[in-house]
Amino acid sequence: FFLLIENMFCILPLSLCKKCYAGEIVLITGSANGIGRQVALKLAPLGVTLVLWDIDDEGNKETSRLAQLNGAGQVFVYHCDCSNREDVYQQADKVKKEVGDVTILINNAGILIGKKFCELTDEDFEKTFKINFFSQVWTCKAFLPAMVACNRGHLVSTASGAGLLGLYRLSDYCASKSAIIGMMEAINSELYHEGKCGIKTTIICPYFISTGLSKGFKSKRPCLFPVYDPEYAASRIVDAIKKKQFYLIMPPAVYLLGLKIFLPRKAVLLFESFIKFPKSMEEAFGRK
Repeated sequence: FFLLIENMFCILPLSLCKKCYAGEIVLITGSANGIGRQVALKLAPLGVTLVLWDIDDEGNKETSRLAQLNGAGQVFVYHCDCSNREDVYQQADKVKKEVGDVTILINNAGILIGKKFCELTDEDFEKTFKINFFSQVWTCKAFLPAMVACNRGHLVSTASGAGLLGLYRLSDYCASKSAIIGMMEAINSELYHEGKCGIKTTIICPYFISTGLSKGFKSKRPCLFPVYDPEYAASRIVDAIKKKQFYLIMPPAVYLLGLKIFLPRKAVLLFESFIKFPKSMEEAFGRK
């Protein structure tokens, strides 16, 4: 109910919540392609300094080139394996020395394996959690203290609608995204009670987006659960940052997942069957 009220207020024109972003230092993980690249391109005209982290050096360089064409003030490119704690902290130290304190942290890096629970190896679970969840723990540990010191900043975490409900072939993915939601809500609570209200948090919970992460997935009920284009998703994310929106849940039908706590589990599974989610997942990830 409160999320619906919040989003009604966010229908107000952006002109009511203008802010100058020139001079902001924005770090984006997973910036070489997909949502990460598109968010960088949407932020570039605002005059921000972009810091791009990815293991795909060629893709990252292309994002940098496109961002500069879009008007980015400065762009710094770093090779960073976000699944490696030492690498995250090492690159974070380099950013602080070479660029400055990050004021907007956008945690976007992630993977989706798409196997059934008994098919997932221990290594699969560890890899999913290192990239999807622990990378966000480490980046927040690295950059949040400077934000706390000046009571200014913004943490943006890409979670997922899958973090609100366990879904077919997504046990490791759902668990990692649920962990992100829980952590970010707890961080937000701590900041509020410590009087650090100048630091904003935004949790992104989309359905599937047509990136390499979910290549081949097609929604069987696109009217309810469309698979968004990365550029459109990025525009919604940037709008949510501008509006200081706590949750961005898209499409609106994802709100239905929140009703699970009021429904019998069987009703939830029947709904999953109605939208033909298992069939879509089998077609996308069940191939030999």
